[in-house]
Amino acid sequence: MDAKILVVDDEQAIADMVDIILRKEGFSYVDICGSVDEATKQIEKVKYDFFILDIMLPDGTGLELAERIRPTHNAPIFFLTAKVSDADILRGFMSGADDYITKPFNPLELAARVKVHSKRYSALRNVTTPEDTFDYGRFQLNISAAELIIDGEKTILSGKLFHLLQLFCEHPGQVLSKEQIYEQVWGDDHYVDDNTIMVHIRKLREKIELDPGRPALITTVRGVGYKLVKGE
Repeated sequence: MDAKILVVDDEQAIADMVDIILRKEGFSYVDICGSVDEATKQIEKVKYDFFILDIMLPDGTGLELAERIRPTHNAPIFFLTAKVSDADILRGFMSGADDYITKPFNPLELAARVKVHSKRYSALRNVTTPEDTFDYGRFQLNISAAELIIDGEKTILSGKLFHLLQLFCEHPGQVLSKEQIYEQVWGDDHYVDDNTIMVHIRKLREKIELDPGRPALITTVRGVGYKLVKGE
């Protein structure tokens, strides 16, 4: 597989294990960094297709690093961490993460999740259907270019947010239940709780709504789910 993966973890044994797992699964391009500073410099040199970040690093956190990465990259970001409280998980998603793996981890689970997200990201970049631009007035979503344009300005979305907005755009006016969103955006590889859906909906509203506190585009249908309302 030609995906370029960056692993950032200061525990050398874990970083080496992740490297071995990924290479065994066919990922031939894997770089390893042990700090935020080292990773930041590396990201300036290489355009990575996947990031696997530890949260606790010697000169900062993976959360801070993710917040630096996300504005210019829509590649998947994984957190590989021992921090598993709800607050930690939600903060991770708020910083731009697509998924997380808890330590100690199952090597097969890690490989499977990386493959799934890598495949989806690759498909997102390589869609070539001619009619693939959705125009909702204030924003336009171009699927083949993987671009979101808001008021004429290009905006970077994480892979999850992009797929979520694409799902809404493909079903305008249709109420999408949380179960449907789970299946279409996260897939069947693991369970995503209600808070995670709420966080991603909130982040999407912050991108496309004039007033995220009073959403007019992505509305909540209480007890059912969410729907995209086409603007005037």
